[in-house]
Amino acid sequence: MTLTDIGAAQVMQAVEEFDRLGRRAFLERYGFGPSRTYRLVVDGRSYDSKAIVGAAHGHLPGQRPLKPSEFSGGLDHAVRLLTDLGFRVERSSAVEADADRLVERIAKLRVASTVGGPRLYQPITLLWAVGRALRSEPRMLSWEETATALRGLLGRHGLRGERPRPDYPVLALHRAGLWSLEGHTGEVPSAHGDAALHQWFSEQRPEGGLAAPVHALVAGSGQARVAVVGAIVERFFDGLDEVPLLEEVGLYEDSVADDPVHDGDAGPVDPVAAAAQYEKWCALVDRREARDGVRYRERTVRDPLRSGPARRAVLIRCGDRCENPECPGQPDDRTDRGLPLLEVDHVVELAAGGRDHPSQMVALCPNCHAVKTRGRSRDRLREILLEVALERHRRGPLPS
Repeated sequence: MTLTDIGAAQVMQAVEEFDRLGRRAFLERYGFGPSRTYRLVVDGRSYDSKAIVGAAHGHLPGQRPLKPSEFSGGLDHAVRLLTDLGFRVERSSAVEADADRLVERIAKLRVASTVGGPRLYQPITLLWAVGRALRSEPRMLSWEETATALRGLLGRHGLRGERPRPDYPVLALHRAGLWSLEGHTGEVPSAHGDAALHQWFSEQRPEGGLAAPVHALVAGSGQARVAVVGAIVERFFDGLDEVPLLEEVGLYEDSVADDPVHDGDAGPVDPVAAAAQYEKWCALVDRREARDGVRYRERTVRDPLRSGPARRAVLIRCGDRCENPECPGQPDDRTDRGLPLLEVDHVVELAAGGRDHPSQMVALCPNCHAVKTRGRSRDRLREILLEVALERHRRGPLPS
């Protein structure tokens, strides 16, 4: 087996298969995970570079696809092959790389187990702090404020039999490098014991909050925030209903996926960057949808961990224009942020069996949204929009 046997023709066959199947099905077929560091870019669309190379090997005469363990996706292997063949390969953004590393750290958190599952001290504390970051609240709080807030949350949402001990999760997260404690003297104790910990916090009264790099990441990137919240929910709340907790800490709204507003945010977006963003948002939607397919809850028709990323993906895809092909002309006016007047809508309502997925959602100007919702021609328009949503999902973002 050698990668050098692969040519541009085999790479393009793999790319065409990727487009035909969609990212999730393609990765599942060949047993690859998403590319975390490098992406192949073809005609403005982004592809998982290592998976493409592995699949391309299977298009050689008499050869089979390569497994992930059989070669490296790094600079000296898959990336070098693609660049030597004249293809464009880009490194993932620093934000995405940092988010991936943070998700890995969450997956490795050491937590005690009970008959009801892993203890929820640390995940509840993390979600509370992420919600504060989303609302641009101060990173650091006095110990009195932290303890008061966490005692209530732990008491309401912890497992049965868990005592609401805010000192334990704060110290555990500090040892994991996810929490900062300032204003104390001497070493921070380990998260063991009871009376000694209570005494240390009573005497030292430290200020605390998410570690500065973690806070900056979840405060400034909707993509990172959704990935982190999803990772916490998937690991710690399997078989549990996390919705009441997410609602209380402010993470059960579509805004969980939003980036903060800054002057000058609006403007042309690089098409390659837009394609990469679109793929990333869709991957988050697909992952959440797959999880909910296994564990369906009657009360949860709409899930912001799907709908928020799906809405962001559609707004990237539409290129600032109404996606109704019969639109008579959307308003030229813009929002205070300088964004187009567009509303993301489900073509098929969730209550009627629709999905929180970009393939069934469209961006519409206010006029077309009104027609789709209550116009006489709404049934015909919905049929058109359903085809448009699917076709544009397959094609990817338009230039803005």
